[in-house]
Amino acid sequence: MNVSYDAVVVSTRVRLARNFADYPFPNRLKDVKKAREIVQLIASELNYMDTFDLYYMNAISDERAAFLKERYLISKDLIAHRPISAAFISRDESISVMINEEDHVREQYFLKGFELRKVYERISGIDDIISESIPFAFDPEFGYLTACPTNLGTGLRASVMMFLPALTRTNLIRRALPALSGRGLTVRGQYGEGSVAEGEMYQISNEVTLGYSEEEILSVVENAVRTITEFELREREKMLREDELGVKDKAFRAYGILTNCKRIDAQEFMTLMSDVKLGAVTGIFDGNMEELDQLIVAMRPANINRLNGGPLTAEEQAIYRAEYAGKALRSMELLNGR
Repeated sequence: MNVSYDAVVVSTRVRLARNFADYPFPNRLKDVKKAREIVQLIASELNYMDTFDLYYMNAISDERAAFLKERYLISKDLIAHRPISAAFISRDESISVMINEEDHVREQYFLKGFELRKVYERISGIDDIISESIPFAFDPEFGYLTACPTNLGTGLRASVMMFLPALTRTNLIRRALPALSGRGLTVRGQYGEGSVAEGEMYQISNEVTLGYSEEEILSVVENAVRTITEFELREREKMLREDELGVKDKAFRAYGILTNCKRIDAQEFMTLMSDVKLGAVTGIFDGNMEELDQLIVAMRPANINRLNGGPLTAEEQAIYRAEYAGKALRSMELLNGR
């Protein structure tokens, strides 16, 4: 079948976990001065490559930290490791380098769509530049030494975010989980370990890095994404073949509610947006998944507060979300020609 990754794959991320040989690992790093030394060492290298904003976790508000987390730029563990943690984030938000999270360095590169090789090459280049002047903790047998044993070896985590409404609604996603696990892969929610799959979005990634080369890891993830994409597209075709009117009805009902409601909480918003996205990727609506996913991120609580210019209560956010999302969806002209 002709595979269209754009209708299934949302984004690609590659993360490298590293530690410096001459410093205690973050869980034993009690000296704030030494922690700051690590930040400055990274800063001197990154400034040659791009323009980065530096965020010390103990110097930003909880609201700002939540905003960065909602945009996938930092993790909850980085926030938890105040006062020693920090993050360098590129202006275009494609690169995030977290300092003193679980490891000294967590280098991440993001791209929209299915771009594993391109993403790996870019983050590998950044890693090479940092390692030229700062020796990483490395063992000939175990590879890069990390705080968690599952990251030993290459320290590479290749992740692909996928929109899987058909596999979710038919419950086939549950049947796929054991098969993926048997291939050294794992399925998580949007925010990684411990998060739920909101809006029928799943993160497919390698589980372990020890004993595998970078090429082997990328190939396993690529093959899994290709297989899952084919299954998802087949199930979408089957859904439309068996109940096209039902799929259209749910999409139009969701669009109608989102463009006319006066308040809506985050959970209902995500559910309805999933129906609208399915309508867009199956040709029921005009529009693309990237625009709709950008709107979803913008409507998360901390992002709403930032758009508003100040914190809102949950009720005020529900009202803001309804007004903003309704206006945004109407401006996308999803119903052109309908």
